[in-house]
Amino acid sequence: MKKVILTFLRIAAFFGVGLTILILLYNSQNKAYQAQCQLDGIPAEQCSLIEKIITDFQNADYFWIFIMLLCFMLSNVSRAIRWNMLLRPLGYRPKFSNAFHIIMVGYFANLGLPRLGEIVRAGALSRYEKIPAEKVMGTVVADRAIDVISLLLFVGLAFFLQFDTLWGWLSENAQIGKSAEGESSSLPWILLGMLLLLSGLGFVFRKRIIASSFAQKILSLVKGFYEGITSVKRVEKRGWFVFHSIFIWVMYYLMAYVCFFAFEPTSHLSPLAGLMVFVFGAFGIVIPSPGGMGTYHFLVMAALALYGVQGADAFSFANIVYFAIQILGNILFGLIGLIALPFINKNYHPTPSVV
Repeated sequence: MKKVILTFLRIAAFFGVGLTILILLYNSQNKAYQAQCQLDGIPAEQCSLIEKIITDFQNADYFWIFIMLLCFMLSNVSRAIRWNMLLRPLGYRPKFSNAFHIIMVGYFANLGLPRLGEIVRAGALSRYEKIPAEKVMGTVVADRAIDVISLLLFVGLAFFLQFDTLWGWLSENAQIGKSAEGESSSLPWILLGMLLLLSGLGFVFRKRIIASSFAQKILSLVKGFYEGITSVKRVEKRGWFVFHSIFIWVMYYLMAYVCFFAFEPTSHLSPLAGLMVFVFGAFGIVIPSPGGMGTYHFLVMAALALYGVQGADAFSFANIVYFAIQILGNILFGLIGLIALPFINKNYHPTPSVV
């Protein structure tokens, strides 16, 4: 009972954080939208941000939203194939349908509690394919480790290709180092002093810190990350493995870019703008909130601001992408997976040949 209560509280806390960020963003954009309406001479009763968002959803080009969802599904087909490639060196050949549906169920689980999907993936595949859970978990770690590397490569590519745009925006908006009067601020020195103090304390108490359970968990995660990366060396057909690893993230990028054409205020943006929005949005999903709720919106809006998209329009775009993926993608196909898995495995008896 205690574990159930703690799990419920964790889920409620994560949803609370995501919902709070979303509400704060809405309130902030609503104020700006009301101010713009006042400047344009539009009566307040005819100026509702929520009505604008609903109208933007209704006026969106659903052909491009369909293409975005197609890219989403293709990425998951490729991910299921890649996951099976990681399992084969262990002596197991799971059904593709099991791997695919379990991945979708994992995404669905992440909406309740961030990173829960990885545990669900390991447990479900272990159950249906009769593979030891610890072995499955090792492949999940490898899968996520490759994703981290892929994301970092895209981040580097985006910052390399769009450095001038990003630096120009930071130069115009960053206030660190200057006060409101333009005078030098002591904030950087305070931050440096705190960093040096924490470093000194860390060195003095290093033995106690290393021996702590928290540090051991971190070290265990690092070890698991390393083992996950090195396990890739045993994969057969490495060329195809690399292809699927690239294809998954190209589809993720296209999901952000093609959706530009679904919404008139973003339809003029370039493929490089799509790359920046994709990278910012990816960090929004990685930050622990349910499916990136709030954090995804905030970072996508920040990326679109680099290209002059107004806040209210950027908020509508973020909602169109977010709800299309989470509602039509993760929730719908996650529920389909939950329903389908017991049926497709009703008379299935896997016979793994352990190596």
